[in-house]
Parts: sequence; structure tokens; C-alpha cells
Amino acid sequence: MSNASIEAIAAKSGQPFPGAPNNWQRFFTFSTDHKVIGIQYIVTAFVFFLIGGLLAMVMRGELITPEADLVDRTVYNALFTMHGTIMLFMWTFPVLNGLANYLVPLQIGARDMAFPRLNAAAFWLVPVFGTLLMASFFIPGGPSQSGWWAYPPVSLQNPTGNLINGQVLWLLAVALSGVSSIMGAVNFVTTIFRMRAPGMGWFQMPAFCWTVLSAQMIQLFGLPSLTAGAVMLLLDLTAGTSFFDPAKGGDPVLYQHFFWFYSHPAVYVIILPVFGFFSEIFPVYARKPLFGYKFVVVSSVIITVLSAMVWVHHMFASGTPSWMRMLFMFSTMLISVPTGVKVFAWVATVWGGKLRLDTPMLFALGGLVCFLFAGITGVMLGAVPFDIHVNNTYFVVGHFHYVIYGAAVMGVYAAIYHWFPKMTGHMYYEGLGKLHFALTFIGVNLNFFPMHPLGLMGMPRRVASYDPEFAYWNVIASLGGFLLGVSTLPFILNMISSWILGKRAPANPWNAIGLEWLIPSPPPVENFEEIPIVVSGPYGYGSHEPLVANNPAGELNSEHR
Repeated sequence: MSNASIEAIAAKSGQPFPGAPNNWQRFFTFSTDHKVIGIQYIVTAFVFFLIGGLLAMVMRGELITPEADLVDRTVYNALFTMHGTIMLFMWTFPVLNGLANYLVPLQIGARDMAFPRLNAAAFWLVPVFGTLLMASFFIPGGPSQSGWWAYPPVSLQNPTGNLINGQVLWLLAVALSGVSSIMGAVNFVTTIFRMRAPGMGWFQMPAFCWTVLSAQMIQLFGLPSLTAGAVMLLLDLTAGTSFFDPAKGGDPVLYQHFFWFYSHPAVYVIILPVFGFFSEIFPVYARKPLFGYKFVVVSSVIITVLSAMVWVHHMFASGTPSWMRMLFMFSTMLISVPTGVKVFAWVATVWGGKLRLDTPMLFALGGLVCFLFAGITGVMLGAVPFDIHVNNTYFVVGHFHYVIYGAAVMGVYAAIYHWFPKMTGHMYYEGLGKLHFALTFIGVNLNFFPMHPLGLMGMPRRVASYDPEFAYWNVIASLGGFLLGVSTLPFILNMISSWILGKRAPANPWNAIGLEWLIPSPPPVENFEEIPIVVSGPYGYGSHEPLVANNPAGELNSEHR
């Protein structure tokens, strides 16, 4: 019996069925509905985002004075290790998987993901490895203290002598995270290749789906490297092997290759879907087609290919041969070209448009500004002499956080606000949204900009105490960090109160173009009563051409505006 049949029977009996859009209990079950799984990912990720943020605020509290006077140095090591791990593996990847889970089937006209049970299993691994990671706070010796990259030989140290220690739990969690992400990648790639609506050719597909496809292809070729490296390091730590242990003839630099072969492309796994958010949001709030649509989507594919050829720029200071330095400096510079194509396309899309500065547009514009700054400093770090000069200083930390928080997190916020009415059937409160944006944008720049002059002055990263000459910029950075912590409060208030009390949302509150806006809010269980037949591209604002030949919503809602 299909979900539609179950829905019909339940409607006649007057009882909500388990997957009904108005049944909140569905979010606490093993559901195979991609929309439920998407929201489960998003909410779970945001819980870990708050935990990782609290750890960051403790670190900024320590760094507000030059002396190590708030926490013990070993505790500080554990704080920055767990902060980085949680924010990457428990927040960024899951929240992007959640948004992609929710949106991709709707945007391509599918009723669900290709493998619904595999989709659910991939999600339920997240609380499993999240619990493993958090359990390390409560065992003797505490969490891992070797950083989120876990370089040996530091990560091979086991001062407690216990078989179950923080580093072992960290490695198990990272390996399970890799398994979950590979399962998700197989699902996304299959869904996009095989389940697009009739008439939706490759260049009729929304840019967001292109970026998800590109990011998941990186997961498929890159994640086995990280997962294998984590398993080999785990064997060194527990079974006495010597893959990376220099005391036994192992090669610790080999681990760096395993780690960075995935972990630099992982930045593109994060930022590519955010590029997709920008490409979806700018046309809606500028009331213009996406400029250079084909160039934008092809540039995503080029980034995917080039991402496999840049990892060694993280190892310029690791005894890398000169010829390799030159080769990877060139490839690092080269990848900025397709990225620049996207930036120019977004600026051209916004230029001359009828801008509507609602909260999603504000976050998208703010994320773009931060990404521009991160791109400039990224090109600087791609140059060998400069990279060696600022290696392991706060300049690198500032650049990385402008990418991950300034661009990626603000892009995620833009997406959540933009599709919130579709997900919940309610409108958010615009005033709280704009307050959230103002606090976030100011907090990002106060927190992360001072790290650049600190790095140029020579302040090393991963230290709990520092020379007093660095105090001025650290005070400003800490104040910005606390402001970022406060900025989450209006967001939480907005999401909860709007979902419960917010005004009912129409199917298409933004007058946007796309298949997801042709169905009710929130969408029915199987998304479309009738699979749409796509007859035009996704960004035809002002063209007055129909998007679909048939109307899945049964309403006159398919004309481009």
C-alpha cells in the first residue's frame, strides 16, 4: 500500500497517520520520508552547533587575557580539538545534508530519495557517532587533544594507558561519520541521475542540485581516504601496527596525505551547496534570472575536478619538495577561476535588480561579502612564500572561519529562512530575522577579522597563553565571539515561536520559480500528486513561460513572474 493510500484511509478516519505533515511525532521516528529526515538532520546538527559554540566561547574567554588563567592547558587542547571536530562533522556536514535531503527531491520533481531506508540509516548514524564523540568528555583522560586533524605522533600518545581513550573514540566517530556520508553520497548521486522529472535535462536542473551533485561526487572519491587513514591510525593506537608511528618506522607525513586528500576537498563539499543557496536566493529577491546559469553550473563541476589536486598546499611546511610546492601552488590558484565565475554571476544577477532585502537576502549578501574576503586571503595562502610565513598562525584560523562561518553558516541561515515557510507551513518573524542577521554579521567580522593581523604579527594558533603585544586584537576577537553566541538567541526564538504561532504560509510566499513552490506548504507525503513535466529552465523571471506542462498543485501557479 502506498503512502498516498495510507493518507487517504487516515483522512477518512479523521486520524493523523505517522508521516502526516501535521504530525510532529514523525520527527522522532525512523522515517523514510526525505522531508522528515531532512529536518531531523537540521535540528540534530543545530544542537551540536550550540555545543561547539559554547566550547568556542570558553576558548575566547581564555584568550581575552594573555595568561592561561581560565582553564588548564590540557583542557584547552581538548576544547579546540572538540570544537573543530563538532563544528565540521556534527554541524556543517549534517545541516547541509539535511537541507539537501529536504530540497533535492522537491526541486527535481521526485517523490523521495532513491534509497529511502539507506537515507534513514545514514541519518541515524549521526546521533551514534555524536554520542561516541561526546562520551569522550566523561572517560579518564578526557577527549582527544590532538586537534581535529589528529596528526601523529601526537595522536598516538596515550598517557592514561587505557584501551578506551579520547583519541580512540574520536577515530571511531570520524570513521562512522565517513560511512554515513558515503551512504548519503550514493543516495544523492543516484537520485539526481535517475529520478529527475520528465523534461528536466541537465541544464533545466536548479543550480543547487548541481552543487549538491558536485559536492557528493567529492565525498565518493575523497572520503575513503580519510576513513582509511582514521582506521589505520586506530590500528596504530590499539593494535601495535606502525603505519604512521615514526618510532616503529612509520611515516607520519603519509597520514597528512591521507587526511588532506579528503579534508581540503571537504571545504568544497561544504561551500558548494552554499553556492547553490546563493544561486537560488539571489534571483528570487532580485527578480532576475540567474546570470550565466550554464557557466555557474559548469564551474561547479570544474571545482569538483580541481579539488582533487590542491591538498598539498596544507603541507608546504611539511618537508614538501620544491617541485610539488610549485605544482600545488599553481593548482590552488587555478581553482579560484571557476569560483570567481560564480561570484561575478551573482553580482551580475543582483546588479540592476528590484532588490527585496528580506532576511534570506540579507544573509546571502552578508555571506557573499565574507566569502569575497575569504577568497582573497585564500589566494594569499596559496602562494608558497606567504603560506610558510603565516603557517600555523592565526591568519590561517581567520581565513578558515571566514569561509566556514562567514560564508557557509550565513548561507545556511539564508537557506533556512528562505525555505522555512515551505518546511513548516508558517512564516517566520521578519524583525527577529533581521536582528539575527545584524548580530551575526557584526559578530563574524569582530571575531574573525582580528585574527588576520594577529597572524601577520606572528601569534601561533592552538595556544592558551600569548605575548601581551597580541592582547588588543584578542580582546576584540573575544567580544565578537561572545556576540556570535548571543546572535543565536533570536534565531532560536524565531524558529520555535514561528513554527508554533507564526502566520500560515501560502504555497509560494516569495513568488519564486521552482517545482518546490508549486505544491502546498508543508508538502504532502509523496510531494506531487502527479509527477510534473518540465518544459523550461528554472530561472525564467520575467519570461512569462510556464515551468511545467501539467500542474502538480492543481492551481494556476506555473507562470513565471
